[in-house]
Amino acid sequence: MANTAVTPDTKLQCAHCGEDCPNNKIVLENNHFCCEGCKLVYEILNENGLCDYYTLNQNPGQSQRISVRKDKFAFLDDKKIQQQLIQFQDDSQTHITFYIPHIHCSSCLWLLENLHRLDTGVQRVTVNFTRKEALVVFRQDETSLRHIAETLTSIGYEPYISLQDLRQKKPRIQRDLVYRLGVVGFCFGNIMLLSFPEYFSSYGYSDEKMNHLFRWLNLSLSLPVFFYSAQVFFRSAWGGLKTGFLNIDVPIVLAIIVTFIRSLTDVFSGQGAGYFDSMTGIVFFMLVGRILQDKTYQGLSFDRDYTAYFPIAVSVLKKGREVPMALPDIRNNDTLLIHNQELIPADGILVKGDAIIDYSFVTGEAVPVHKATGEIVYAGGKQLEGNIEILTIKEVAQSYLTSLWNREELRSPQEKQVSFIHMLSRYFTWVVLSIAVIAATYWWMHDAARIWPAVTAVLIIACPCALLLAASFTNGHILRILSRRHLYLRNAEAIERLATIDHIVFDKTGTLTGKAEATISYEGETLTPEKLIAVGTLAAQSSHPLSKMIASFFGRDERLPVRNFRSIEANGISGWIEYNFIQLGSAAFIGADTNVSSDGSTVYVKIDGHQVGRFIIRHQYRNGIQSLLQQLQRQYHLSLLSGDNDAESAYLQKIMGPSASLHFAQKPADKLNYVVSLQQQGHRVLMIGDGLNDAGALKQSDVGISLTENSNNFTPASDGILEAASLIHLPRLISTCRNNRRIIIITFIISLLYNFIGLFFAVQGILSPLTAAILMPASSISIVLLTYGLSEWMNRS
Repeated sequence: MANTAVTPDTKLQCAHCGEDCPNNKIVLENNHFCCEGCKLVYEILNENGLCDYYTLNQNPGQSQRISVRKDKFAFLDDKKIQQQLIQFQDDSQTHITFYIPHIHCSSCLWLLENLHRLDTGVQRVTVNFTRKEALVVFRQDETSLRHIAETLTSIGYEPYISLQDLRQKKPRIQRDLVYRLGVVGFCFGNIMLLSFPEYFSSYGYSDEKMNHLFRWLNLSLSLPVFFYSAQVFFRSAWGGLKTGFLNIDVPIVLAIIVTFIRSLTDVFSGQGAGYFDSMTGIVFFMLVGRILQDKTYQGLSFDRDYTAYFPIAVSVLKKGREVPMALPDIRNNDTLLIHNQELIPADGILVKGDAIIDYSFVTGEAVPVHKATGEIVYAGGKQLEGNIEILTIKEVAQSYLTSLWNREELRSPQEKQVSFIHMLSRYFTWVVLSIAVIAATYWWMHDAARIWPAVTAVLIIACPCALLLAASFTNGHILRILSRRHLYLRNAEAIERLATIDHIVFDKTGTLTGKAEATISYEGETLTPEKLIAVGTLAAQSSHPLSKMIASFFGRDERLPVRNFRSIEANGISGWIEYNFIQLGSAAFIGADTNVSSDGSTVYVKIDGHQVGRFIIRHQYRNGIQSLLQQLQRQYHLSLLSGDNDAESAYLQKIMGPSASLHFAQKPADKLNYVVSLQQQGHRVLMIGDGLNDAGALKQSDVGISLTENSNNFTPASDGILEAASLIHLPRLISTCRNNRRIIIITFIISLLYNFIGLFFAVQGILSPLTAAILMPASSISIVLLTYGLSEWMNRS
């Protein structure tokens, strides 16, 4: 028995997209192309003088091997749909923002911003590179929304328009905190400036009348800070008190209120300038930290539902005509025309066509399913070959996919562990209040005049500004470091939870393996090149994905006639190629020995009644997965939950370690229940998946991370989104989260030292306004610089 790996011949690279060219026949101006689609894009750009596109980056285009059907964007002619998509329109122009996943380099920006040279009705295109969005402004009397979408598609930048675009508006950027910060920033800066004469009044460098005027000006400037900017902390503290929890904002609010009242007393009594500088400084620095803490990634969505996965419209057959219809308008007994590579949006009965459906998104099972006329097909599947017609039996909102998404575990809020910052804050608040009470009691017994100065100074100095800034700035900077490494976490709490996990659960299909890649090897008698071509030619007659893989990999000869071709559903194919009768299919189809094990999908080969071997199609595991799993098993418990079969269980057990727990043929409920069982055993679970079948487990786990090939992929119920290419860096990403906790603890200890120094003077009631004004901002600024430096040093690339 020979054991031979088959490899394709070396190919030329496409001048447009850089992919290998299957032959040397598609040529234009000495440039080779992988398909007619790439050649067509080159011709369009060349005719319009836009070939500078290729000089900015090497092979910047996207592959056009999968052609886009002619009327795909016909639904954009519907006025009702237009009104829901358009952002602005008047008598002369229209504004719309398209999400374009294929934006990836400077060539893309240049070409899109020159769209007016391809469509004269376009006035301006503004590209947001990080969000992969293009704002298009056009004259509706010269062009149309549909024409612009088709033009973008023709040059390789097909806009992604989903059902979610009709059902909800994109979240607006939260500007309230920014406005509050602007107010307090203006007031704080001017109060500090007007307070300088007061700081040095004891040295005889100021005029008493001017100092008196400056005090009243400072009081006026403090009013908008107290009654507007600081209300964020008042609401947070009050919310904590109503639930019986002393959160970190309680001592901040006490410091603000006491400082403000103490300052009013000083100014009205003529005893001094008060602490307006300290009070506004507290609010300013805390708002800066709050904004950084609340900042999220506007270009990503952690809570997408099934509507983000579905197209905006589908073709409905009415009186023999193909009519585009928005998905919400689909009703029972409508006949839907599902084109090649399109999603099935509603459950229905197959009435026409050969259905080969990929349900991997819903079930996790990688092998496509063949459906015969009269069988039920479910929403969420993708038709892989040719067009089919289905008669709907459920509307979109009532389909199996929708019910899967709306499971109770996805709608019920999941309690997560409390941040250790909040735990520290509870003790911190009680300690501060205790010190203030002790100081007041002591001075009440010895010198009642010092009670007020001592208590107010304690609350000002012990304000947890440094602690909060340490947490906010560290969390914010760690989120940016993680995003540079293509892990986008929902919030700072996810950093803390990720640092404490001890059990990692992986999905297989689309997570450990790529979504479309596979390797093919042949085991058996050595076949001549002529017989390999004959096998590929026979396989090319079938629309089954495994047959297509074999045909594309081994090639075909169109000159070879195929006689008496026969296809047996779910079994195999056969036919005469010249003088050889060839059969391809399952072991049962050709009578092969089923006791021979394999770690992949197997297609057996029989030539002239003699079994010659078998092709093994293995899912292509992502680069570096083996070393990743071997590294992780030394630190964590590992599990695998797959909706796929157990054909590769031996290989997976080998690379994941003997202690890893592998579970196959898992339904969504099975995955959820397994995560629950791990948590009941005391484990803190990280779940990494990619599809709706993982959504329950992702939601239930302590940290759920959705793996995505690009930021627009469906990412259900996740705490984070990780780009697939960065999965191999998972140990480093977790280490970064652990460093976050260490940095916060280090800076917390340093902030305590600041507080001890300040409290030493505060409890004596001898702290001057100058000392308080210098100590408070100095500690805050130094903490910010320290957290930034430690974050970069501990997580240096």
